[in-house]
Amino acid sequence: MPQPTSNRTKTKDSAMPARASDTFGSLVFAGDVMLKRLPPDVFMNLQRTINTGSALDPKIANTVAGAMKDWALEHGATHYCHWFQPLTGSTAEKHDAFLSMTSDGGAIEKFSGSQLIQGEPDASSFPHGGIRDTYEARGYTAWDATSPAFIYRSGDQATLCVPTVFVSYTGEALDKKTPLLRSIQAVSKQAMRILRIFGADKGANQVITTLGVEQEYFLVDRELASARPDLLICGRTLVGAPAPKGQQLEDHYFGSIPQRVLGYMAEVEKRLFELGVPVKTRHNEVAPGQFELAPTFENANVAVDHQMITMSVLKETAERHGFACLMHEKPFAGVNGSGKHNNWSLSTDTGVNLLDPRDDTHTNMQFLTFLCAVIRAVDVHAELLRGAIASAANDHRLGANEAPPAIMSIFLGDMLTDILDQLESGNPKKTMKGGALELGATTLPQIPKHTSDRNRTSPFAFTGNKFEFRAVGSSASVAWPNTVLNTIIAESLDFMATQLDKRAGKNPTQAKLESAVKSLLKEVVKEHRRVCFDGDGYSKAWHDEAKRRGLANHPSTPDAIACFGAKKSAELFAKYGVLSKRELEARHGVMVEQYLKLVRIESRTLQSMVRTAMLPCALRFQAELADTIAGTQGCGIECPGTETQLREVVGLVESLRKAIAKVEEAEGFHGDAEKETRHYRDALLPAMLETRKLCDSLEKVMPADLYPLPTYAEMLFSTRG
Repeated sequence: MPQPTSNRTKTKDSAMPARASDTFGSLVFAGDVMLKRLPPDVFMNLQRTINTGSALDPKIANTVAGAMKDWALEHGATHYCHWFQPLTGSTAEKHDAFLSMTSDGGAIEKFSGSQLIQGEPDASSFPHGGIRDTYEARGYTAWDATSPAFIYRSGDQATLCVPTVFVSYTGEALDKKTPLLRSIQAVSKQAMRILRIFGADKGANQVITTLGVEQEYFLVDRELASARPDLLICGRTLVGAPAPKGQQLEDHYFGSIPQRVLGYMAEVEKRLFELGVPVKTRHNEVAPGQFELAPTFENANVAVDHQMITMSVLKETAERHGFACLMHEKPFAGVNGSGKHNNWSLSTDTGVNLLDPRDDTHTNMQFLTFLCAVIRAVDVHAELLRGAIASAANDHRLGANEAPPAIMSIFLGDMLTDILDQLESGNPKKTMKGGALELGATTLPQIPKHTSDRNRTSPFAFTGNKFEFRAVGSSASVAWPNTVLNTIIAESLDFMATQLDKRAGKNPTQAKLESAVKSLLKEVVKEHRRVCFDGDGYSKAWHDEAKRRGLANHPSTPDAIACFGAKKSAELFAKYGVLSKRELEARHGVMVEQYLKLVRIESRTLQSMVRTAMLPCALRFQAELADTIAGTQGCGIECPGTETQLREVVGLVESLRKAIAKVEEAEGFHGDAEKETRHYRDALLPAMLETRKLCDSLEKVMPADLYPLPTYAEMLFSTRG
């Protein structure tokens, strides 16, 4: 896609892609940098690939590589790497020096076209779901020219990073980017069919999936975090009693940003601007110590890469400011969890937002076709959408503290709901208007009122000209959720286009096309609007209603990811060229494996903390109480209150011994992988939760000088110092 220019930058509420220019920094090989350093014919050739998705001409690779190398060396880079996104959910890189030895004992700085285009990491050492065996090591990285190369600085080192895909020796995808790119093409192909039916494709060559990803995170003083094995190893607290003050007073959200945090945010933004990431918004989030960063819109592939860069910069910069940056979905029990709101839309490469309802929405049949396609996709493929955001970490967040529930539903708001009612009757005639708000003071302006409120409990909400997929977890790569979302939208657009072709025929009159569109939309609305819900997603009433409507509810990862093992899922992804049957099976296997490994790591961390810290400190307290009682009674004074306290502590200690033994026993279960996931969910996690409750009870009565860990009160409010 075209690289960003500042005059196209929008706010995060817009669904048009932003264009980050070189004014954001000089560490991105894009825009003016390419224009100045590449010959005109090479520049135009590369731009054609970036702008239209046409095949890359390998003849230009040497020229591009030479220009990249010279530019990187000028910025202090000594090495380059192929930067890719394996199925770990993070990024990977292997650094190679530009410096190469010559046959006469000298050295030259070298970076060839072949080195730019292709690399060869070890394919069997990354998660692969059975695609590679240990003895089958060969894999390939291949240059993704549609995402700009960048220079990443860490300390005094600078490295040229070339975004790539990662595939097996057999050509099968071993990463998250390859299927994302395929899904983007699938959406574009089917969306262009809709545009051609409406005669609206003049000048448009493709439809762009656009994305703006809000990132929530916690900051904790680094020294405090370093004293918590659970935070260091697992990213979340496995024990910890609530602080006396949490978010009850609702005074942190949008509050004044602490000075120390503001300094951190300023450096994060500077670094991200240099790397071409168009960050826009920063603010306090709901929980103490929780914050948010949001960029403007970009095309989805670049936005996904920028999101991975953002997480890296947030974490690395935190260390220099004495913080630990926590991106786990639920680092602290009892307060707001962290999400990653995935704002998704579609626009043509000529700049037309296809999800903009415009003023007289009831007459905008093209928009309504795209809208109904999304509604149908979420209803038909709700389980895939839920599975796309499933993880052991996100299970702790969904359905509580401003995170949407595991039931996939769509919020549309009053205006669009009213139009759905009209479509279902067969003849939409009006569009609800918002009006204006009178604020009651003559000095205040009259402000326009939107036709719809917002719904923070909806997992998939329409917010003006885009959909906000709110259920994505804060630690997740957004590549997979968007791959799934794009694929189900492509299938639904295919359905809509095929039906319109059948009903309207070739070269239909305007009247015949309008009749075909209205009849199709009426059927789609009637069949699929069960997934639309504008009320309180947290309420038991909605859960009961969703069950009556026949909507799936999979609150845990073992149930949620089972859909990826279904035959119909394999057929869907294969039909649109996103994943082969084996590639999907591999991902399902990796999801199961990662769930087991993560829960097992948490279990073993908890066991270690209880055995080596909680129990020994509790026993010291027990001994102190016993000595106090003995000494007091030795003086002839009875102390029934202290005796009661001792009995309470002894009871908690003995219960904790039994509870941690249950954790160890539950973790020792062996069976096939899917049985183990269910056992971990039904036996191990409850045993860990019971152990936590006992630890938290001990924390509440244990002297501060004996309690071995930083408390919630210390950690949640550590950013204010």
